[in-house]
Amino acid sequence: MRLALVALLSISLNGVAAQAPLRFVVPDSWAMPMVQLEHGRPTQGILYDVMLSLATQVGVPAQFHVLPRGRVQSAMEHGEVDVRCYAAQSWLPNQSGDYLWSIPLFTQPDLLISRPDPQTSVIPANLSRQPIGTVLGYSYPTLQPLFDANQLLRDDARNQEQVLEKLHAGRNRYAVSNQWTLDWFNQRLLPGRQLQGVAVLQEQSVGCYVRNDPKVPVQRILRTLVRMKMSGEIDDIIRLYIGGKS
Repeated sequence: MRLALVALLSISLNGVAAQAPLRFVVPDSWAMPMVQLEHGRPTQGILYDVMLSLATQVGVPAQFHVLPRGRVQSAMEHGEVDVRCYAAQSWLPNQSGDYLWSIPLFTQPDLLISRPDPQTSVIPANLSRQPIGTVLGYSYPTLQPLFDANQLLRDDARNQEQVLEKLHAGRNRYAVSNQWTLDWFNQRLLPGRQLQGVAVLQEQSVGCYVRNDPKVPVQRILRTLVRMKMSGEIDDIIRLYIGGKS
């Protein structure tokens, strides 16, 4: 009987080991609380926890591919990765390839932010010509006409955290950040020195999309993401990092 159980366990473990990993793409421009990158590998963060839990519940190993933002869509199109999370269809108007999208999982406003200032509301179009802290490769539809007109100038950094560091150090008067990263960054600052939002530029619902490939358990992935959202698991993960602002 014991030999039979050992044999059955061995078969089960071999089956798990034989499962192809679910390959997630991680842009190297992400920063905490989305993802912490150490030596080129993700180790923690909201999106890391969500992706790891997704793979575990689907029943396959998770594999993370950290790439420059400009290589992300190409990697999806060439089948180098299977899943991209924290994306919106409006960001990819000319998307080529066959993909299926999840339900919206997160809602994130893009904010124009500044150092502490009595002026708590700003109209970007009324700003004088000056650099605005931005992330290399990111698009900012609300500000783009002002960039095109040379009224405002992009001051690109490699990731969102560097944008906030430059603003905090006084390199710029204004920068753009999502709400998560702003909340995370402010946790380390005294209340009187925290960065503040002065304008909501846009608010976007984002989710994940999956390559529609017979080798990828697409429907299982999408159903699992629905369960994770509806059960409150995703919101619980967010609360671990920033206290529940989703």
